[in-house]
Amino acid sequence: MQRSLFTADHDAYRKSVRAFLEREVLPHRETWDRAGIVPRQLFRGAAAVGIFDAVPEQYGGAGTTDFRCNTVVLEEAARLDVAPVMAGPTLQSDIVLPYLLDLTDEEQRRRWLPGVATGETVTAVAMTEPGTGSDLTGIRTTARREGDHYIVNGAKTFITNGINADLVVTAVRTGDHPHRGLSLLVVERDMPGFTRGRNLDKVGQHAQDTAELSFADVPVPAANLLGAEGDGFTGLTGNLVRERLSVAVSGLAQARTAFHHTVGHVRTRHAFGAPIGALQHTRFRMAEMDTELDLAQHYLDACVENLNAGTLTAVDAAKAKWFSTELQGRVVDGCVQLHGGYGYMLEHPVARAYADARVSRIYAGSTEVMKEIVGRALELAP
Repeated sequence: MQRSLFTADHDAYRKSVRAFLEREVLPHRETWDRAGIVPRQLFRGAAAVGIFDAVPEQYGGAGTTDFRCNTVVLEEAARLDVAPVMAGPTLQSDIVLPYLLDLTDEEQRRRWLPGVATGETVTAVAMTEPGTGSDLTGIRTTARREGDHYIVNGAKTFITNGINADLVVTAVRTGDHPHRGLSLLVVERDMPGFTRGRNLDKVGQHAQDTAELSFADVPVPAANLLGAEGDGFTGLTGNLVRERLSVAVSGLAQARTAFHHTVGHVRTRHAFGAPIGALQHTRFRMAEMDTELDLAQHYLDACVENLNAGTLTAVDAAKAKWFSTELQGRVVDGCVQLHGGYGYMLEHPVARAYADARVSRIYAGSTEVMKEIVGRALELAP
């Protein structure tokens, strides 16, 4: 079915993004996978193609806040099988940058945004801790006010861009209340007591640096507080809507790419004297996947439009996130099955997609948490 989400300007932007990915990312994918990290120059290249253009003009960006542009980047990265490689830059544009746009004061914007706009500054957000995941009320990293500084102690884990990051938006506990006791502090590279652990060895998404972070009496200036003390929970939950939509868009786009690889495979792979696509089971399975992908696509397109209009709810974002990533898992698994033994070989893109896809049902809020959000909105309990 024809999509109506994009304009001619978005189509032109798609061409420039695709050219950038083909020129500066695709040739290095395997090298960066083996290294377990992308070079910082990738962020500068991403800035040059406009991926961080949500930064306002006065700070070096273009002031473009249309999430359809972010959607183009996510879809093109998936189309070229480099979505995990681009996870760092897209996390910066889709997830971290809104914190620096919406919660900062003028002095903070002047200090941080120019570097983000050029890609010289790499950012991360640190919520997950060794003892807590999707439950923000379980955060135990503390920040104690002492004069014009906060003293931060604790640990974070599974932090994307954790090795490369210069600025880390860090969720800390400044009070005892489960919600009003949370605040957001920006921890900067080389602050005393701030250390990074190993780059974690993951099942998939190998080019994405994912690290453990430790804070031992780190003195963070009070000037690095985002918003007011105690507003952290509101800031986090507000931005999770956009984060979950970003994960949903990327997951669906990656599923569609695996599906297209499989269309080509079943047309050319023969068994019992005919292409396996001629088998009724194969046709039915492919028909199911194609239908589900199209149906999910139109829901996500509506979510993108609602996000642009400021009307996307936490419940609708949760629906988008859990359904699209669960669909991604089903589709990619089905594509591996239809590839047979070749689908288990890492030289084939569906095998890489299989390893990369599993975590999408966990990060940005697990499927179970997303269903809980949707279920609570139904007010089924008295």
